[in-house]
Amino acid sequence: MVKVINRKKIFQSVKTLITAAQQNVVRNVNTTMLLTYFEIGKMIVEEKLQGRDRAGYADETLKNLSIDLTREFGRGYSKSNLEYMSIFYQIYQSRVTSIAQTTSGQLKNTSQKRIAQTASGQLKSNIKSEKIPSQNSFLISLSWSHYVQLIKIKNDDERNFYEIESQANNWTVRELQRQYNASVYERIILSSNKNKVKQLSKKGQIIERATDALKSHYVLEFLGLKEKETYTESDLETAIINKLEHFMLEQGNGFLFEGRQRRFTFEGDSFFVDLVLYNRLLKCFVIFDLKMGKLTHQDIGQMQMYVNYYDRKIKQPKENKTIGIILCKEENKTVIEFTLPETNKQIFAKEYKAILPTKAALAKQLK
Repeated sequence: MVKVINRKKIFQSVKTLITAAQQNVVRNVNTTMLLTYFEIGKMIVEEKLQGRDRAGYADETLKNLSIDLTREFGRGYSKSNLEYMSIFYQIYQSRVTSIAQTTSGQLKNTSQKRIAQTASGQLKSNIKSEKIPSQNSFLISLSWSHYVQLIKIKNDDERNFYEIESQANNWTVRELQRQYNASVYERIILSSNKNKVKQLSKKGQIIERATDALKSHYVLEFLGLKEKETYTESDLETAIINKLEHFMLEQGNGFLFEGRQRRFTFEGDSFFVDLVLYNRLLKCFVIFDLKMGKLTHQDIGQMQMYVNYYDRKIKQPKENKTIGIILCKEENKTVIEFTLPETNKQIFAKEYKAILPTKAALAKQLK
């Protein structure tokens, strides 16, 4: 009996193969570009060192090199871009020990056998692997535009953090710029213990318990609300829903949107939870109550009721306890201290800022 070919099954298989091949081509082009720019940066640095005793030698060399390369290859070889390539090399040469041989081999070896083996191996690999590459390799899923932004960051630990987070969260260049300008690194440090801080430059933000998912405060500048502008809690909630993707990115790793204005009723009285998220890493609900003005003990009591309700009525037995976050214009540390038990691990009050904080102000807090 002739076996009938399952049309849908073969279509999906072919589609998967073609998609993997397309992604592989893009990834290979990006990798080759990064390796090429690294090698160009190396040549420029070595040339600079040879002419270090001549005034203006490096600047004149880059200027002339830019003119020659642009004439030969077109855009992409401006003097500023060549300077970025040299900085790129200087920053990553200590981390990437075998980059020169890798570059030379990939750029010079064009044998069909090697190409076939490389393509075969990469197609079989898990393209969407969540495993973070080691510090001895480039995070090659990032583009040159990402690295142009990263090499502007002077602090090595901070740069490593944004590099890892960019890859892990698929940040666009614009999102990387926004996260840096919003001082995510500093805000996580301010809300973390020393052991967690040490991990940031090696593993990025690791979320294992409730406090790991928190920042010292939240920056909601993407909502377009002025710091001194008059608006209601309803206005704030609507603005967040309209910019939900940005709000989720501000929360950090592992957050999923579950709903808004979730209603529950006790003895005829209805209550509404402003926003409900779920964190797949912590395996728990994260509920938000939006408050204008200064935090009060009544706000904390209300959140305690919301958290208890979700823990007792909504969450599944295998899920962890609910986290409650009160987003307010102004937190009151004394009220928090004496309203919540010392062992509190579920309810947190966090200020939100309608404008980007200055990095200088956060640096002061870190010191």
